Amino acid sequence: MNISSPSAGVGDAEQQTPYLLFDVGVAVAQYRRLTQAFGDATAFYAVKANPQPRLLSALVAHGSAFDIASPAEMDLCLDLGADPSALSYGNTIKKAADIAYAFDRGVRMFAFDSESELDKLAKYAPGAAVYCRIAASSAGAQWPLSNKFGCSPEMAVALLLAAADQGLAPVGVSFHVGSQQLDPTRWGPSVADAARVFKAVEAGGVRLTLLNAGGGFPAAYRQPVRPIEDYAGAIRAAMDRHFDGDPPALAIEPGRYVAAAAGVLRAQVVLVARKSFTDDKRWVYLDVGRFGGLAETEGEAIQYAIATPHDGDGEDGPVILAGPTCDSVDVLYQRAAYRLPMALGPGDVVEIHGTGAYTTTYSSVGFNGYDPLATVCIGDSA
Repeated sequence: MNISSPSAGVGDAEQQTPYLLFDVGVAVAQYRRLTQAFGDATAFYAVKANPQPRLLSALVAHGSAFDIASPAEMDLCLDLGADPSALSYGNTIKKAADIAYAFDRGVRMFAFDSESELDKLAKYAPGAAVYCRIAASSAGAQWPLSNKFGCSPEMAVALLLAAADQGLAPVGVSFHVGSQQLDPTRWGPSVADAARVFKAVEAGGVRLTLLNAGGGFPAAYRQPVRPIEDYAGAIRAAMDRHFDGDPPALAIEPGRYVAAAAGVLRAQVVLVARKSFTDDKRWVYLDVGRFGGLAETEGEAIQYAIATPHDGDGEDGPVILAGPTCDSVDVLYQRAAYRLPMALGPGDVVEIHGTGAYTTTYSSVGFNGYDPLATVCIGDSA
């Protein structure tokens, strides 16, 4: 995908900025590389990363399973041809009515991490397969997921044994080491925790068969990242080590890795300004910001690469990048050392690379009167 120039005849005359240009073929290629690296692991694509129907249809055709977090995500996958057996309801915080609805539509795999959630599953999804999410460190991740999800390994043991007593089918353990995890070795400690849970639960008379190692596999933004094969190798090695050479089946939940590289967000420069006569940094205001889909710039955690029509044409200089709304937190990058061409001006269209994941789904509905981020799909799914 050529992201430095218009693709497939899509231009500003046909689609008003900002919009996401999404190449389904790139996403499918990412999915295929990941599944080849992980071999016989089951890949549950995390629908929340990008629920574009053309992408989901292509992944259905390529045999993907799906990690869902809500009835709407479930309905979308099922309506596009996914089999209910290929869905894992990975959200550990579910309304009772949503559990019952998913069970009624044929979903039979659910995550939990608390006694209360387990009780709801036993009542509204009787006999379903369940797995317990344990807490994991997000050290090394640019978008941490600690604290809100997961219980202690000791609690997981008790909950999984209780699940069996309540007529459910406890199948395994899950964890998540944080999104955009840059360190392949970070899975090791959580695999070790999971192995201890497996052994303790088996000692209680229940044999588990599935380890869900979550997602977190990184996309390349401003800096390169380790290849996906390094992550697969590190996870497999940890499983062999901590499960004494007899590891359970492996599941993973890729989202960002599949979708990010397939997207380019096209935005227009609205204003270039300085705050004083002596200020060496220009403020560059775009027609997209935190509320338009770039929520992961919070704390300047995810730093996207940016291309302009003036790249390589004369001098550049330091900038602060901000969005268009009347909210003071709508600043994308103030501390990061972004430099853009001095020739950049209002009306120029810039391209924000690697934005295929967690952009359209984070886009607000109508804040300050701005429309949600639109998507234009190109490419095929071969």
